[in-house]
Amino acid sequence: MSRLLCLGCVLAFVTAAHGPAFAAKRVALVLGNSAYAHAPPLPNPVNDANDIAAKLMDLDFVVSLAVDATKAETDVILREFANALEGADVAIFFYAGHGLQVAGQNYLVPIDAKLAKERDLEFEAVRLDFVLKQMELGREDKTNVVFLDACRDNPLSRSLARTMGTRSASIGKGLAQVDAGVGTFISYSTQPGNVALDGAGKNSPFTAALVQRMTEPGKNLTSVMIDVRKDVIAATQGQQVPWDHSSLTGDFYFDPNAKPADTGALQGRVKELESAIDARTRSATQATLTQLKQRVKQMEDETRRDWQKIHNLSRKRMSVTDTSEQMEMQKESAELQFGIVARGRDVAELKSEVDRLEKELGIAVAEPEAK
Repeated sequence: MSRLLCLGCVLAFVTAAHGPAFAAKRVALVLGNSAYAHAPPLPNPVNDANDIAAKLMDLDFVVSLAVDATKAETDVILREFANALEGADVAIFFYAGHGLQVAGQNYLVPIDAKLAKERDLEFEAVRLDFVLKQMELGREDKTNVVFLDACRDNPLSRSLARTMGTRSASIGKGLAQVDAGVGTFISYSTQPGNVALDGAGKNSPFTAALVQRMTEPGKNLTSVMIDVRKDVIAATQGQQVPWDHSSLTGDFYFDPNAKPADTGALQGRVKELESAIDARTRSATQATLTQLKQRVKQMEDETRRDWQKIHNLSRKRMSVTDTSEQMEMQKESAELQFGIVARGRDVAELKSEVDRLEKELGIAVAEPEAK
């Protein structure tokens, strides 16, 4: 039988997590963060986490549930989950709350995160890559399923961007796409780079659909997520399209007693949906590429203007006899040069991202003419 472990305080979790229930073959960690200390509260993540945990418990998962966890509590929870993974054939990780992407890296945000500056990310947030690594280490022949209902509009991203200057271009909307390791399935509540809706009801549109669909008899994970995708598209009038990336090597059923249904009729529909989503993703990537190119041009224009200012100051300094005035001009020129150097580094990073997106889109890059 499954046990539901709810985090009233982190000590209660640690004590309970060492019990024999963690020897089960199907384990799950469910996190839901609503009561943010440095951002407006989110109405649904705690409800989402509670409902997902209850549903998984009904499906004979050993479920660890943590709501409104701080960074320190989250670190302890993840360590206990990592220990539990060693004896599990199937592992599910569900997260609802704030998340953000910076320079292509996804971060999950505990309730006490402030993110006043870029350096705070590694100390106050949790890298999604870290969670995936724990789930995949030594489990090449096992099944990992990850649900991320974490693409909500995030005021912490905006406050962080204000402190990063030109580097704020590396902060994207929603979450970035992640390539899963073999045996891992990752589901996002909306397409990468997009913002999900929190919903007007008890649950988010994504979690509401997932809770309803995951117990349908005879349906594997792929079939369930197709139904979830259709439900969310309908509930949001097309504003939100759940997205997934799969490296599974076999079928997974939420209900361990489910019998495979005839999925032949679904294959054509799956391909149609995948083609439509690929087209939307390509369009979104193209828009991002255009924005990055415009930003590079703006920064390069700004650099040219600064060089012209330096040139003008140099000429003007030659005609000035006052020593203090000359020193002020020299100081201004030095500050402009420092700015040019810093901006050059940012331009190089942006151009690298432009090259990556062009390769992803299959855009041929013209070779420089030989001189």
